[in-house]
Amino acid sequence: MNKMFLSILLLSTIFSSSCATQGQSGAGIGAVGGALAGQAIGHSTEATLIGAAVGTLLGYVVGNEMDKYDREQLNHSYERGVSGQTNSWRNPDTGNTYEVKPQPAYSDTKSRRTCRQAEIIAVIDGKTERTYSTACRDENGHWQLQNQ
Repeated sequence: MNKMFLSILLLSTIFSSSCATQGQSGAGIGAVGGALAGQAIGHSTEATLIGAAVGTLLGYVVGNEMDKYDREQLNHSYERGVSGQTNSWRNPDTGNTYEVKPQPAYSDTKSRRTCRQAEIIAVIDGKTERTYSTACRDENGHWQLQNQ
């Protein structure tokens, strides 16, 4: 079992460090995290492999959606964006465009954190996607996207 786990970890590390795109790098990191989580939860080879597969998929999706530049712009929209006004940008590397319309900040009663919702319209590879996201301030005051 330990040999299988170490092989997955080594291959994932090599994969994530040698790949050029954000999505592939995210996939490698996701595979490692998923394998560790699968092993911790299931304590078996099957759980480790399932965790690695799920982690790879999720890491690829997250890595492909937005790179560092886009995440910085999104954070800027949450931090300084005027409620109800659209902030737009074009990623110079990918050509993807984004429009973010933040809403007024509010206090989340469950988590006791300051949160803010936003409508995001992204044009990625010519396809328009519309989504709604929520970000809340963490204990250090940074905006963190919340799982919906």
